[in-house]
Amino acid sequence: MSADTEKHRALLAALKDAQGKGDNSFERAVTDAFEHVFEHLGRLNDHVSLGGPDGGDPHLKPGESATLR
Repeated sequence: MSADTEKHRALLAALKDAQGKGDNSFERAVTDAFEHVFEHLGRLNDHVSLGGPDGGDPHLKPGESATLR
């Protein structure tokens, strides 16, 4: 099993275990889960973004003119 799958199962288990406790553990579990989701989204964005992680303009392809943009 991948480490990421194990992390997902642990996050879900923490959410289920914390429901209804009233000790802020549910809020912590939700925050942990969202942080992990945002990590995934950041990696996905870096992977598909032509401009890179800073969100800048895509790099010019060889022979491409910047005036065509």
